[in-house]
Amino acid sequence: MSRRRIGFWYRLAAAIAKPPLVVLFKRDWRGMEHIPADGGFITAVNHNSYLDPLSYAHFQYNTGRVPRFLAKAALFKAPFVGMVLRGTGQIPVYRESTNALDAFRAAVRAIEQGECVAFYPEGTLTRDPDVWPMPGKTGAARVALMTRAPVVPVAQWGANLAMPPYARENKLQLFPRKTLKVLAGPPVDLSAFYDREPNAEVLKEATEVIMTAITELLEELREEKAPAEPYDHRRARSEQRRKAAEEGTS
Repeated sequence: MSRRRIGFWYRLAAAIAKPPLVVLFKRDWRGMEHIPADGGFITAVNHNSYLDPLSYAHFQYNTGRVPRFLAKAALFKAPFVGMVLRGTGQIPVYRESTNALDAFRAAVRAIEQGECVAFYPEGTLTRDPDVWPMPGKTGAARVALMTRAPVVPVAQWGANLAMPPYARENKLQLFPRKTLKVLAGPPVDLSAFYDREPNAEVLKEATEVIMTAITELLEELREEKAPAEPYDHRRARSEQRRKAAEEGTS
């Protein structure tokens, strides 16, 4: 298996992004030894800020194994950003369309060619009020079970302090200078699922194993315990609507 060369476009993106990251933030990076030196693999990363893709990409770029992100297709339409995304081999995600499976196929193909594909299993910024990971979607587990590639869990913290998720005004809060913390853990053991039919239940169980590994790493970074149950945004929203309805009829 070959490994993706960093190439011109990734070096250009790094030349643009790295200087301000180095100047404006401190870094606490751990676990680089868990990033495979060769062969295809998956990283599964928590998502708590619009800024954290840069923080995480900086960390992994410095390992010599550049990630291919799954990114919203709309981003590829922006003139310069789209050019950089295509040049660096990022994978467009077309939600709720006939092209929705293309990202899945592209991820499998990239891993089979010896590359790294980075997943945000939550599928969006966390909506947990305390910024812990939410339950994950099954895409990363599905690709992992199909390819049997290593799944490296990664937790990050700090970008959310500079740019909080879902803040009314996404203005950078740069001072005092924040520390961008990234911690990669050993690959998650999914071997118990390899010989099982990848149905909805199996994919859900495998996803929970991945999310548990990410959450445990984040506990280490934050030096505190996560809630026993991950925050379920749909359930919380449903509960809010139910309470509002009860108050309206009382």
